[in-house]
Amino acid sequence: MEKQSACQEASHAFYQNRACKYFPCHPGADTDVFNCLFCYCPLYFLEDCEGDYDMLGPIKDCTKCLKPHHPGGYERTVSRLKAEMARRRKEWEK
Repeated sequence: MEKQSACQEASHAFYQNRACKYFPCHPGADTDVFNCLFCYCPLYFLEDCEGDYDMLGPIKDCTKCLKPHHPGGYERTVSRLKAEMARRRKEWEK
């Protein structure tokens, strides 16, 4: 695919499942570059995940969020996870 970034060419950073009955699971997503790797977002548990979400009562609705699915989403998500783990480690060590 010509639209794939260097990140997406790395097998650990890009996965796509066009056979999934929900593909693409986000309306308006560019299916040529849609990354399914974070189908279940590992940042969901964060109060401020920096994503585009709405709160439906106590539930985070991430339907509008394409950040982990766009090119660069892998790096952004992993970087955010590392920062959160470092913050929690520092807090725990106090």
